[in-house]
Amino acid sequence: MRLTSLDVFRGITIAGMILVNMAGVAGDVYPPLAHADWHGCTPTDLVFPFFLFIVGVAMTFSLAKYTEVNKPTSDVYWRILRRAAILFALGLILNGFWNQGIWTFDLSNIRIMGVLQRISLTYLFASLIVLNLPRKGQWILAGILIIGYWLMMMYVPVPDYGAGVLTREGNFGAYIDRLIIPQVHLYAGDGYKNLGDPEGLFSTIPAVVSVLAGYFTGQWIRNQPVKSRTSLGLLLFGIGCLILGWAWGWTFPINKKLWTSSYVVFSSGWALLLLAACYELIEVRLIRRWGKPFEVMGLNAIALFTASVLLIKILVRTKIGTGENAITTYNWIYQNIFASWAGTFNGSFLFALVTVLFWLAIAYLMYCQRWFLKV
Repeated sequence: MRLTSLDVFRGITIAGMILVNMAGVAGDVYPPLAHADWHGCTPTDLVFPFFLFIVGVAMTFSLAKYTEVNKPTSDVYWRILRRAAILFALGLILNGFWNQGIWTFDLSNIRIMGVLQRISLTYLFASLIVLNLPRKGQWILAGILIIGYWLMMMYVPVPDYGAGVLTREGNFGAYIDRLIIPQVHLYAGDGYKNLGDPEGLFSTIPAVVSVLAGYFTGQWIRNQPVKSRTSLGLLLFGIGCLILGWAWGWTFPINKKLWTSSYVVFSSGWALLLLAACYELIEVRLIRRWGKPFEVMGLNAIALFTASVLLIKILVRTKIGTGENAITTYNWIYQNIFASWAGTFNGSFLFALVTVLFWLAIAYLMYCQRWFLKV
């Protein structure tokens, strides 16, 4: 069984990620296309957890044949480990690409963690949980992970800071990351200055639950009829998660960079709502034409993400002109083709939108050639 609505959901997510990544390079960007500075949640903050949620839903179908009777073999675990290792390696390549020269990787200070690395680790751990624990055990462990993370972040004291400090440097997760990862290999942007990492190791713990939330959703869908009542169920579950996450946020703020437990529940709620809409339109009502562009992008999501990040780095690193007045290729295109007539905010949005359409064309070409790059 393959859910076309899941491919469309994945395509919407990768289109959203390309859009916000490209728009975010410009200094002037509409607030919904930028991450929350710290606490809070914007539409941009939902893109990454959507990816993890989708990974979990997809796992429901890829691992469905393995049961207590038909246990997974060592080859199955090897394939899972291999996929996780490739994703992690791709993330390292993206982090190290063009540090000095185009093919120069400075391993002495390369950032170890990142988006693909988090996807890699959460996929690996969620797969091991699913394959080795019964359904009840999976739910219990998911609860232990997000509640335990909340308790540790709020009540375990950090040297020189105390307990419950949720600043970039003083939070317990950043402290653990600094103990495990050398500071030169931590994230250095966005005010961190090697103090922590928004995709750090410790905050990967609740991120695993984002994948498990998708897996539990996929399990439920597989046992439901393809009818509007299934979409309604997803809708109600989503609303419930939104309310619970919002309420939890009063004591443990919704924060993407810390991947707080409230953020896990809150973002899962939005994922359920979007999946409900896609499921109702595509699977139940068979209204599919609108979703075809997103389906095409969703079938090559990792390839598009990797290539789009490399393109952004090339545009930012290359320059037009010589001397002190030379500007980056990105700024030249942004200023002369978009911002010059549309304004700064509209210009950054249009530049990002054109980039999404460019990658849609690439995805469509790959789709026509039946090129589906899988990890």
